[in-house]
Amino acid sequence: MVQLPDDFKPGFFPTVFSSVDGVDFHFIGEKFLIASDGTSPDTGILASLGVPTAIFGFGHLSGLACVMKLWPQLDALPEGLMVGDYRSLWGKWPPAKLNALLRACQLVAWFWHNRYCGRCGRAMRLSDTDIALLCPACGYRAYPRISPVVIAIICKGDEILLGRSPHFAPGMYSALAGFIEAGETVEEGLRREIREESGIEIKNIRYFGSQSWPYPHSLMLGFIAD
Repeated sequence: MVQLPDDFKPGFFPTVFSSVDGVDFHFIGEKFLIASDGTSPDTGILASLGVPTAIFGFGHLSGLACVMKLWPQLDALPEGLMVGDYRSLWGKWPPAKLNALLRACQLVAWFWHNRYCGRCGRAMRLSDTDIALLCPACGYRAYPRISPVVIAIICKGDEILLGRSPHFAPGMYSALAGFIEAGETVEEGLRREIREESGIEIKNIRYFGSQSWPYPHSLMLGFIAD
C-alpha cells in the first residue's frame, strides 16, 4: 500500500470552462490518453476528435484545476496517441498526479456506465450541485460506485502466502485478494477469499491500510493475518 500525498484535493465542478492554467486529463471511452512519448497529447490531434461528450473538473493539483475531457470510444486510436494507465505511469509521474489519475479513471467509468437511467431508460445528465448523474424523467441519481476489495499478507512464522495468476508477468507474485460480496463483513470476505484461493484458514486479522485502485472503481483494504 502507498501513502499518497495530500496536494491533490478531490472536488467536482461540472461547468465547462477554459483550462489554460489547469491540468487536463483526456479520455476516449475509458482509455486515458497520452502522447506516444508519454507526454500530454498534442492539441491538434485532440481537435481532430471533435467536441468532447463531457468536460468537468474533478479536483485541484497543487492549486491547479484538474479537468476531464471525454470522447466516445473509437475502434482505433488516432496516430500519435496511446493508452496510459496507473501501472504504466507508476514511477514516471509524481504521486500527487497519480492520485489525480486514480480519481479521474474512476469517474470516467462512472460517467460511461450511467449514460442512461437504470430505472426508466432516459438519458442522464450531470448534476450542477454534486457528483451525481441525474435522470430528468424520474429523478433517479447515480453516484460513483466504489467496490471494496480485501487484500492480505498471510504470515506463518517467517513465511508469507503469495499467489500467481496465469496473466502475470514472469516471476511476478501477489498477495491474495478479492471483492467483498453482498452481506459480508470485511473479515468474512477476507476469510472466504483466502479459503477459496488457497484452502488455508486464517486468524488474528489486523488492518494495515487502504488505497484507491482504478480497475475500474475499487477501494483496496489491506490486512495482515496469521
